Amino acid sequence: MAVINPWTWGLGRRKSSVARVRIKPGAGAFVVNGKPLATYFPTLQCQMSAKASLAPTGSEDTYDVFCNVRGGGTTGQADAVSLGLARALKTINPATYDALKEHGLLTRDSRMKERKKYGRRGARRGFQFSKR
Repeated sequence: MAVINPWTWGLGRRKSSVARVRIKPGAGAFVVNGKPLATYFPTLQCQMSAKASLAPTGSEDTYDVFCNVRGGGTTGQADAVSLGLARALKTINPATYDALKEHGLLTRDSRMKERKKYGRRGARRGFQFSKR
């Protein structure tokens, strides 16, 4: 007897944040690390960024979304959730690919923090020169 798995997975990354997103057909619940979306992301900007992939596809109340996020700050985590959600929506319904691609939601933002170099104060800033 085969067991049918209702979950569809998507992985999103942004800066040093990694989000594992699971979606299944449901009433529109959105849970991040065991907390509701509004509790985990207190700012409206992060909430809108995390849910950005649902609007172009018209599926705000169609799927239940569960995310595990780690690393980075709130902005990076919200963008990672958005990318993971877009990839999961594309997998569950390939017809949404064009709408997601048009809004730039399937593109991974590859900008990362540059590493610190030796002999410098940060990635590029040198130490202050003192003549005396």
